[in-house]
Parts: sequence; structure tokens; C-alpha cells
Amino acid sequence: MEFFSSFICFFFAFTSFFCPAQPLISVATSSVVNATACTTNSTRHHHKWIGPIGHRRITVDVNGSGHFRSVQDAVDAVPENNRKNVLIQISPGYYIEKVVVPAKKPYITFQGAGRDVTFIEWHDRACDRGANGQQLRTYQTASVTVYANYFSARNISFKNTAPAPMPGLQGWQAVAFRISGDKAYFSGCGFYGAQDTLCDDAGRHYFKECYIEGSIDFIFGNGRSMYKDCELHSIATRFGSIAAHDRNSPDEKTGFAFVSCKVTGTGPLYVGRAMGQYSRIVYAYTYFDDLVAHGGWDDWDHVSNKNKTVFFGVYKCWGPGAAAVRGVSWAKELDFDAAHPFLVKSFVNGRHWIAPWDA
Repeated sequence: MEFFSSFICFFFAFTSFFCPAQPLISVATSSVVNATACTTNSTRHHHKWIGPIGHRRITVDVNGSGHFRSVQDAVDAVPENNRKNVLIQISPGYYIEKVVVPAKKPYITFQGAGRDVTFIEWHDRACDRGANGQQLRTYQTASVTVYANYFSARNISFKNTAPAPMPGLQGWQAVAFRISGDKAYFSGCGFYGAQDTLCDDAGRHYFKECYIEGSIDFIFGNGRSMYKDCELHSIATRFGSIAAHDRNSPDEKTGFAFVSCKVTGTGPLYVGRAMGQYSRIVYAYTYFDDLVAHGGWDDWDHVSNKNKTVFFGVYKCWGPGAAAVRGVSWAKELDFDAAHPFLVKSFVNGRHWIAPWDA
């Protein structure tokens, strides 16, 4: 009852019409952390809710009808150590720019007019040279990079328009979006690229009803992320792969959980690759077109014995390609007890920062 009372109090204090995925942090402390904190009458301790205070709306229109023409200019207008829910409302159009949301600017939402009409795009590849004359390398190619916590995006698309490489070409990695902040939420978004489309780098993330397109390792990184009701669309021409996870210790809680997703497009396609020694990827209730490569999974280098340390799991998947997803002995057919931790938002500790209606 203490938690429920605190949650109700927090809900009315902080919920906004434009940012329903309200960030929450519960802190057990006896000091007052802000004027809007809610407390309980516990004899053991008090719960304080720390979060943004107040709201700000910034409009962006490429044709000049908003506060800014550029998304980056709107981000730059948010002060460091921001404590407000900031809605950056982006009108339909193509915003051809690189965008960075710094770590000191939390609580920002990008709200588009629809993933089919609002796009942020750029074209960098890993082999391209940066301002310092050095190659960018993969992580610096992102059209949009978010370092801040509590970022969210809704109804908008992110693109890297660099052409798709043939398998084996070096330096053609081209990221559309990189998320390196914690507790990020995406709903109705599109991610378009080829090799390394979505850099799910670090932190806890929730993707709902998103469209993710690419050819090789088009979701990669060491995030702790749930993908719910998403379409994973391959544009591979000879050979491709969906997810490459970079967990390197059995103590890390990271992993990719794909739940009730749909895998479509062209193949043949690996559904997961062991980027890290303890890579962790689970597919549950997911539909697979007839495009899965023989064996279904790849251990990356074939010399590190990753097939003995990874956690690749499948639970109640279906479709003409589903049998191939079970194609190696080290990709486990999970029972309910083993699958359950990957099926619910608690996998990303979502109860504390994702509103019930957003999951």
C-alpha cells in the first residue's frame, strides 16, 4: 500500500499530456529533495520521487513556422542540467542534419507528426573523415546521438542514407540512431539504414511499435532493451543479420528481448550474432518470414567458443522461418519460466519509469 500511495501521488504531480512515459526515481531518504516530493507514513523510511518539474514546448519547422528550423537548434535551446519535461515538436519534413543530445540535457522528447512524414537524416560512414581528419568509426556516424537519460521519441523516423554495402566491405557502417542514455522510450518510430542502423549502445530502453530496417547487424550494442510489437525488416542482398549483442560478462544484466515482433524482408539472415563473449538475445512470440539462414545464429568469429557462453533463446516463435531459428543446439528453446524474465517490462526495470499505458 505504501508504494501504491506514493505512485498515485507522484502520478498526479508529474503526469503531462505530452510526455506520458514519465521518468521516476525512487529514493529512500529522510530529507526533502524537492517541493513536489510525495512521502509515505512509513516508520522505516520515506519514499521521495525525483523527477522533472514543469513543462516546456519547443516547435521545429523546416519551413520556418516554428521556433526553430533545425532540431539541433532546439536541443541547444535546452539548458544544461535541465529539470523540465521538454517537448520538441517537429513538423513534417526532412531535417538533414546531425543531432546530438548531450548527457546534461535529460527529459527531452522528440515528437514527430508520424514516422512516414517526419525524418531526421544524415549520411556518414565509418570510413568517412571527421573534422580532425581521422576516420569517424562506427559510433560517430550516427545521424542522431543521445547521451542523455530519460529521452523519448514518438512518431518520427531516423535515417542514415549511406548506401548499403556488399558483405565484406570495410568501413561502411552507417548508424541512423545511437542511444547511450538510460531509461529511453521509443513509440511509433522508424529507424532506416543498412549496416548498423540502430546502435543500442548502453542503458535501459523500451521500443514499442517501431520499424527498424537494415542489412547487417542492424541492431547492435550492449543495451538492456525490450522491443515490443516491432517490425524488423531486412534489406540484405546476399547475407545479413538482425541483432549483434555485446555483453562481455556474465554479471551484466544487458540483453535484447524481442517480444511479439515481426521479421520480414530479404535474406538469408542470421537472427543474432555473438558480438560479445556473453551475448544475450531472446525472441518470443515473434513471426519470421522464410528468410532465416541455415542455423539461424552466428558466433561471430568461430574461434572464441562463444557458443558455450552466449544466451540465445527462443520462445513460441512462429512463421515459415521459425524452424531455422532453432537451428543450432546452443540457441535454447525456452520454457515459460526461463522465458518470463524477458517477456515483461521489468526486464528493463520499466515499472519505475514507463507508464502502464505505454507498455
